[in-house]
Amino acid sequence: MNRIKFDLTTIKYIPIFENVTRSHLKDCIIGESSILFIVQEGEASKAIGKNGQNAKTLERMMKKKIKIVEFSPEVKKFVSNLIYPLKVPEIEEKEDGLLLLKGADVSIKSMLIGRNASNLRNTESIAKRYFEIKEIKVV
Repeated sequence: MNRIKFDLTTIKYIPIFENVTRSHLKDCIIGESSILFIVQEGEASKAIGKNGQNAKTLERMMKKKIKIVEFSPEVKKFVSNLIYPLKVPEIEEKEDGLLLLKGADVSIKSMLIGRNASNLRNTESIAKRYFEIKEIKVV
């Protein structure tokens, strides 16, 4: 696992998130129009808040869409958390660092992959930050 480095804007968002949600943050990934917060295991519901109130407050404060994901030390569970609310019946881990998302119907497959495989590569890059995987494939 590589060391994760934060830039100044990321460092600015971390204490805001922790003060609003009162939960411990593991990682923060800033995109063009959204921010992904990865919280410690077991703290997702606390971070989201009752009826999503913390998430709504953060969206108003940061003026961006946010997504809160719970970390898991198991790669299958973490990827499942990343792609939520999409459901995949089976995630299979191969010994050569390949992760297969199996059994989804056509509409779910298309949402997982995204235009020009952008969603899939984004999910893959986030998973590579924590786990020794080479590629994620949808079959």
